[in-house]
Formats: sequence, structure tokens, C-alpha cells
Amino acid sequence: MLVKVFYTHAGCTLVALNPFQPIPDLYTLDVMKEYHGAPQPQEFKPHIFIVAEEAYRNVQGQLEPVNQSLVVSGESGAGKTWTSRCLMKYYATVAASSSVVKSQDTVERIERRVLDSNPIMEAFGNACTLRNNNSSRFGKYIQLQLDRCQLLVGASVQTYLLEKSRVACQLANERNFHIFYQMMKMATDEQRKEWKMPPGQCFVWLPNSEKTVEEDCFHETVEAMVHLGINTERQRQIFRILAGILQLGNVNFYSSTDESQPCNLDEQSKGIGSDLLLCVPAEELQMCLRVRMLKAGKQSVLKPCSQAECSMRRDCLAKVIYAQLFDWLVTFINNSICADKSTWCNFIGVLDVYGFECFQINNLEQLCINYANEKLQQHFVSHYLRAQQVRRPSTLHAEMLTTLHLRVLQESRLNRVSDAKTLRVRLEKELCDNANISWDKFSKEPHFTVAHYAGKVHYQIQGMVEKNKDPVPPELSSLLQKSDNPLLHQIFTDKETENPTTKGLSKVTVVSKFKNSLESLMKILHTTTPHYTRCIKPNPDCFNGCSLTTVRLSCSWRPVASWRLFISVLLAFQ
Repeated sequence: MLVKVFYTHAGCTLVALNPFQPIPDLYTLDVMKEYHGAPQPQEFKPHIFIVAEEAYRNVQGQLEPVNQSLVVSGESGAGKTWTSRCLMKYYATVAASSSVVKSQDTVERIERRVLDSNPIMEAFGNACTLRNNNSSRFGKYIQLQLDRCQLLVGASVQTYLLEKSRVACQLANERNFHIFYQMMKMATDEQRKEWKMPPGQCFVWLPNSEKTVEEDCFHETVEAMVHLGINTERQRQIFRILAGILQLGNVNFYSSTDESQPCNLDEQSKGIGSDLLLCVPAEELQMCLRVRMLKAGKQSVLKPCSQAECSMRRDCLAKVIYAQLFDWLVTFINNSICADKSTWCNFIGVLDVYGFECFQINNLEQLCINYANEKLQQHFVSHYLRAQQVRRPSTLHAEMLTTLHLRVLQESRLNRVSDAKTLRVRLEKELCDNANISWDKFSKEPHFTVAHYAGKVHYQIQGMVEKNKDPVPPELSSLLQKSDNPLLHQIFTDKETENPTTKGLSKVTVVSKFKNSLESLMKILHTTTPHYTRCIKPNPDCFNGCSLTTVRLSCSWRPVASWRLFISVLLAFQ
């Protein structure tokens, strides 16, 4: 027997259990109206709509602080993205249904545009992983903007740390971003011809393409683009760029017999057509991938790249194009859905953030993600558990991660080759008094171990500084600025204008950019009333349905009376 109720209250937190199956009657319009119209929604069965309604009534009541934040947390596959979708749909429904100021057509247009941002963000920012068919590979904070009548008038999206490395490197049994599979599987014959993607063609950067997931819906993505105002010609430019990225993955190099000469492209690579799709000269593209420019005083010297360096430059080109295209999309979405500041006075924010990560190999991305989780953990504890914090402090102090950040940042800004062993020695010297970080001096691969609130994680030092620098060879940027694709030209011309080449301490790195955006997020959270939803993944295999014991634990409809369950949920946070 299965008890098909999947929410419970654990003190101040809503616990949401992922059922791994559609529950058709759980999120209908009638259910929304039931919770929205109830005098005391807290007396109803626990539901995500109770959290949503409580935040909405706080805004209506103008209780200080009036602005609200809904923090959705949990491991990959626990249901964070789905929960965030439900929250946005709830507000787009209840905050637009009783309009007395604007015409219904205007209200529906705003609602549709806000909701249509979801399929685009998920197509370009989510991927199928070992743990989740629709895993968000970036963090996002969505502000739903309300006017004085508490009606939805707009929204804005802030994103964090897109996993752009996935474009050129996918782990075994994982996939690239959804948008590439959508294009390959659902393109028309005319589009396939334009994108140079004939049926049956294999792409190195498109593994596990035989697997079909619910998110492989190209038509939904295109329809959302239309609703947000991305016209047909702009869509065409976007998809040609994406096709060009895919074709880059099939470009291969082999070393020349003469080391003074650049590597050669194999015959198959010469006819791939990435230059045509990216609208750049073929010879110049090949030269940029195989030859690097070195500065010697006022002179420039061209030096042939090794085979490994050629592959790295190819990957770098793909990643920087995709990351800049993603940023452009976010900016376009914001311009489309964001209301003028004079028309809104309060907001409800929905934070869908990546969960704590611990893999066999953890690098800079995991350090940033887990740093963000530490900050959110501290926020949770400081807001709700002040009494417990003295007796059960978070196991990791932010100062330690800040020190790590500063050291990696300093190493990135020094004009020298990074050495993993030397960096480990420097880090150990500066952090030797911190009990939460340990060092294995006998390990073949230099690394350090951090005792996070959620467990110990080993971080690989090799390549960390290079990842932080995230260098883009200037000749690649210059090439993209010359593209005849109007969008690609615009993206990289604007990028050069906004971020001119700088030297020394003013240079932006991955960590400094992420840390600044995270600090901005935390400032917003501290000025709002927070509401926490903890998503739970009941089993690692995405099994459809749960055991009776599991469901009983997490699905009681009455407020939790037992501190045992409350403590178990806190341990999940801790």
C-alpha cells in the first residue's frame, strides 16, 4: 500500500518527497484556489502551496520585512526544479486572477511570459545526469515583482555559475545540455540541412543521444522563444551558433612531423563546416585553433600549439560561445519580463540552487557550489536555530573558504605557471590552524580535504588556478567579433566593450565573479522573510513510488509532533 501524499511540516520547514511519478491531482487550478481561498491554509494537508500562500499573505499584510524569499534546497534529483516551477505557476495564477487594474489580456501576457522563461532556461541550462534527468547545471534566483495591489507585473532572473564545461566534456552515461538533443531529435529536414546535421550523424559532444527524456521537446522551447519576443531570424542565428558548437566537437588534430609547423586537421574535420555555421573565415578559424600568439615586448610572436593545446583551444572556444549565449538569453529574458521599477513595490523571490556536491573528482566548480551551500546553511541556522547554534555550530567557518578563495585568486593573478604541489604548500601554510581542512602529503595527486557541514569532500588542486583564470585567447575573441552572424558579433563586441582587457588586480576571475554574485544574493536574503522547502530524494534509483515506511515518515498531513523527525530534517540540512 502506498500513501500518495508527499509533503509534511518539520518545524519551520516544509519537507517535499519526490514521488518520481506524475501526481495529476496535486497541482491543479482547483487545488491552488482551495489553498488561496482558505481562511487558515495551515490547517490543510501540508503542501508547497501553503508555503507559497504564506509568503503571499505576508506581502499582502505588509509585515516587515515585506519582501519574501522561498529557498528550495535538496540534492540533485530531489525535485527542486519541479518545486520552483510549481511556485512560479502558483503566483502567476493567484497574483493575476483577481486583476482589477489591468486588462485580462495584459495579465495573461505577463503570466505567460514569466512562465515561458522556464522552458528556455531549462533547455539551455539543464542536462540529464546520472542522478537526475533534468538537473539544473546553474543556480537561479527569480524575483516575482508585485504592484501595490499584490498583482504580478513582472519578474527578473539572476543566474549563478553555469557549468559551461559540460559543453565540451560529459561524464560517462551523462548528456550535454537539453537544447542540443532537442535540435537533433526534432529538427525539420530544412533545419537539418541548414545546421549540417543529417539524420544518423554522430557528434562527439552529444553522448547518449539514444536516451529520450521528457525535456527533449524542441517545439516547447521555440514556442516559449516566440512568446518572449525572440523573432524567427534571431532564433535562426541562435540555432546556427549551437550547431556550430556541436560541429566543433568533431574537429580533430594530429601532430605535424615538423614541430615548427602547426598541427594538421584530419580530412574529415576540414569539411565539417563549423566555420560556415559560426560565420567566420575557415582559414582564420583553423589558424586560431592551431597557433597561439605570444607577446614579446611590443612584438607578437606566433607559436604552433601541441595537439593537446589545439584541443584545449577548441574546447575553450565552444565553452566561451555557449556561456556568452546563455548570458545573452538571460539578459533578453529579463528585458522581456522585468517590470519598470515604478510599477512594482515588493517581490517574492524563488531560489533554486544546486545542492551540495561530492564526486570522485572535485574541482573549482564543486568548491564554489559547496561554498554557496555553506552560506545558505549559515543563513538557515542564524534565522531559525539561534538557540541551537551555540551548541551545534556549523562545522565549517566561512573564513576558511574565504582564505581559500583569496589564495586561489592571488595565484590566478600572478603571471606564472601554476604548480599544484607548490600551491598545496602555500595553502597548507596559511590554513594550518584550521581543524576543518586536512592534507594528505603522500597522495600522488595534490589535494585538500574540507570537513563541510554535509560531510568531507576531497578537492583536486591540479588545474584549479587555470579554471579560475578561465583564460580566453585574445585571438579567439577577435575572431568571434568578426563573425557575420549578427548575434555572435553583437555578443562578443558588447563583451569587449563591457570588459576591456585589464591587468593586475582588476582582472575578473571565476571565483571573484561568483563570490560577488553570492554576496549580493545573501544581502537580498537577509532583507527578506525566508521560507525553506527541503526536497528529499527517497532512493538513488529514481524508483517510481516509495516504500510505506518512507512515505509514512515524510507524508503525515498533521503538523509534526515528534522532535525525532524534526531533528532528522535538521541533520539533512546540517
